Amino acid sequence: MSDVATSTSPHGSVCLAIGRGLRWLNQIPYAVLALPLRFAVATVFWNSAMTKLANWDTTISLFTDEYKVPLLPPELAAHMALTIELTTPVLLVLGLFTRFAALVLLGMTAVIEIFVYPQAWPTHIQWAAMLLVLLTRGAGAVSIDQWLWHHFGRLFGVGAAPTGL
Repeated sequence: MSDVATSTSPHGSVCLAIGRGLRWLNQIPYAVLALPLRFAVATVFWNSAMTKLANWDTTISLFTDEYKVPLLPPELAAHMALTIELTTPVLLVLGLFTRFAALVLLGMTAVIEIFVYPQAWPTHIQWAAMLLVLLTRGAGAVSIDQWLWHHFGRLFGVGAAPTGL
């Protein structure tokens, strides 16, 4: 069947419209996708930090009675979680050391999933999926990472920024 015949048949016009839509979607820059990923993950962990800060006694009680992270005293685990939840969201929003922040949050998500709330895997897999995209593709063009790479990338032996950074 020729292209002309395809475009004039009812099925052909639907296929052409789908093809146009897919080409349009493929042209959306990664930076447009990375911004909401960064902000969504940052919001989850920032809100958790704000909850911990709202009542530190309750936070310690939760780490003592409910979370029970193995090998760490509850006070240390609470301080570590708070530190991560205060710093990494800021890094993600700025697009600064994004891959490092994503890796740290992936580790924290794994600890939460394995040791604290294994039944919450549907939520944790969403966090992990967003974090894996940021880890593998970077912060995108609208980021401090991009600026740093543009100015200092030659120190790593390459001229252009890696894909997604």
